[in-house]
Amino acid sequence: MRIYVPMDSAAVALGADEVAQAITREAQARGIEVQLIRNGTRGMVWLEPLVEIEEDGRRIGYGPVAAGDVPALLDGKLDSLGPVEEIPFFARQTRLTFARCGLIDPLDLDAYAAHGGLAGLRRAIGMTPQEIVAEVTASGLRGRGGAGFPTGIKWKTVMEAEAPQKYIVCNADEGDSGTFADRMIIEGDPFVLIEGMAIAGLGVGATRGYVYLRSEYPVAIRVLEAAIRIARERGVLGADVLGSGRAFDMEVRMGAGAYVCGEETSLLNSLEGKRGVVRAKPPLPALEGFLGRPTVVNNVISLATVPVIFEKGAQHYADFGLGRSRGTVTLQIAGNVRHGGLFETAFGLSLGEVVNDIGGGTASGRPVKAVQVGGPLGAYMPVEKFDTPIGYEEFDSQGGLIGHAGLVVFDDTADMLRMARFAMEFCAVESCGKCTPCRIGAVRGVETIDRIAEGDGQAVELLTDLCATMKEGSLCALGGFTPYPVMSALTHFPDDFACERKEAAE
Repeated sequence: MRIYVPMDSAAVALGADEVAQAITREAQARGIEVQLIRNGTRGMVWLEPLVEIEEDGRRIGYGPVAAGDVPALLDGKLDSLGPVEEIPFFARQTRLTFARCGLIDPLDLDAYAAHGGLAGLRRAIGMTPQEIVAEVTASGLRGRGGAGFPTGIKWKTVMEAEAPQKYIVCNADEGDSGTFADRMIIEGDPFVLIEGMAIAGLGVGATRGYVYLRSEYPVAIRVLEAAIRIARERGVLGADVLGSGRAFDMEVRMGAGAYVCGEETSLLNSLEGKRGVVRAKPPLPALEGFLGRPTVVNNVISLATVPVIFEKGAQHYADFGLGRSRGTVTLQIAGNVRHGGLFETAFGLSLGEVVNDIGGGTASGRPVKAVQVGGPLGAYMPVEKFDTPIGYEEFDSQGGLIGHAGLVVFDDTADMLRMARFAMEFCAVESCGKCTPCRIGAVRGVETIDRIAEGDGQAVELLTDLCATMKEGSLCALGGFTPYPVMSALTHFPDDFACERKEAAE
C-alpha cells in the first residue's frame, strides 16, 4: 500500500507529522506493508492534512485527516474525497509551474525526471546563450515577485554585460502577507528551482547562484539544501552540468526577516553581509549587482517556471494568459475565505471568480467587503471592482497591483480605517530608513490617521498629500506602494473614516 502524507509546512502545522507517525505505528501493529511517501502539498490548505492512498493507479484523497482517524483510514471506513485530480478546486487549475508539486517525493530526483524534470535543462544545454534568452523573451514570462518586469529583458542585459563573473540570485524572501507559493514550491518541488537557475546561468554566462531564503522557513531551507546536495552528486550542478562541459553551482543563504530585503538591491546588500538598505538606481543590478558584478535577480516562481518553458516551448507557455500577462499566475488565496490555498491558472480570471467561485466566499459566511491583492502594500479592492481581470495592466488601470499574487479576503466586519493605519505602521516598522518619504512619512501617516479617527476631518486632505509625496519620492516600493492600501481604503470605504469622525464628534 502506497500512502502519501504531505511534509509541507502548512500541512505539518495542521498535524501531518502526527498522521504520518500514526500510519507507521498502525501499519506495524497490523503487519501491513506500507510505503509512506512524504510529498509536497497539493495546495488545498483547508483539506490538510490531505492523505492520498494509491489505488489502481489513482490517488484517492482523504482529508482533513487526524491521527485518530488512521485506524478507520486503513480499515477503508473513512469517507474519501475521490481522486485528488477530480476535486473541483484542483481540477479547474492549469498547473504548469506546480505540475509536480504534491505529486512526488520532493527529494526523489528520479521521480522528478520521470515527470518531465530536467527535460528543459537538457534542451537548454544544446542552445546558445542568445537562443536561451530569446526563448525566455518569446514566452512573455514576467517577474512573479511583484514588479512584473519582463524576464527576458533582464536576462539579455546580464548576458550582454562584460564581466569576469556573473551571478544568478533567487529572491526567496517571501514576506508578503497571504503568500506562500515560494515556500510551497521549494518544499514540494525543489529541483524545479535548481533546474531553472541552472538554465538561467547557461543563458547569461553565470556560474554561481544564490538563493536568499528567509530564516522563518526552516523546512524549505532543509529541503532545498538537501536537493542541492543531491543535484550536485548527480551532476545536475557543478563543474560539468549534465555532461555539458559548462559549470553552474549554487547555495542557500538565509535572511534575518527584514521585509525590505525582498527589494532586490536591499537583498543584495544583505547577501554581501551588509545592512539591508536600498541602493539607489542606477546602476541596475543587471550591470552592477552582487559584489558589483552583473546579476540576474529573479523571484522563486519566475525561475521555477523556466523549466516548463524549455520543456514545452515558449509558444506553449505564451498561449496562456491575457494581454501582456502571459502564462499562468499562482494565486494564493488566504484570509477570511472558505477554500484557502494555491490556485494556478492562466491570467484572465476575474477577481470575483477567484474570491466567490474558487475561494467559496468568506469562511465566516458574511458578505465579502474587500480583498487585498499584492501583500501588505497592495490596494484593497472593493466588491464593485470584482469584474477586474487578473492581469498586470488590468489591475494597474483600476489602481491595484498583482504583486506576488497573494489575495487576503475580508468580510463586512473589517474596519478599513484601521487597515489603512496598519499599512502606515507596517511601513514605519519595516523601513530601512534610507529615504525621508518612507522613514518619516510612514510615522506621520500613522499620526494623521489617528487624527482622523479622533474626528479631525481636515486631516483627510493631509493624508492624501502625504501619500502623494511617499508615492513619488520614496526610493523603493516599500514607501512608494504604502499609499496603495491607504488611499484605496480611503477612496472605496469612506464611511469607515466618516463613522469614526462622527462617533468622535458625538
